[in-house]
Amino acid sequence: MQTLTALDQTLIDLINLGLLARQAQWSVVGPGFRELHALLDELAHLAMGASDSVAERAITLGHHPDGRAATVARENTLPSLDVGPLRDTAVVAAFTAILDAVITRLQAATDAASDDLVTGDLLIGITGALQRHAWLIRAYSG
Repeated sequence: MQTLTALDQTLIDLINLGLLARQAQWSVVGPGFRELHALLDELAHLAMGASDSVAERAITLGHHPDGRAATVARENTLPSLDVGPLRDTAVVAAFTAILDAVITRLQAATDAASDDLVTGDLLIGITGALQRHAWLIRAYSG
């Protein structure tokens, strides 16, 4: 049961992360536009691919996850973004906080799934990939 709850929470975080990354990619402005635009595109693809893997793992375990927009919006705990143009420096600050939140929750989900090595391995792999993106985004802040 803890494993399924962890997968549900992770799915919601990853769907949100993918949507936030896509929104920021469309909205980023400033000298770091080109690099951040590309990095956010990669992050959006990573988040959406990872969400698919998490959902498929849940289904493999006999649980049907809920990734509908209404559920994702209701269960969202991630920091939000402003609408409109976003300065490159604001995007870096926002995604530092957003990725820190997702990674922290993924680590908790990994602990919750400690009795399921396959799920734990999946969550660890996603955590590692997101940590790499967090590092790349932080590099913009100097």
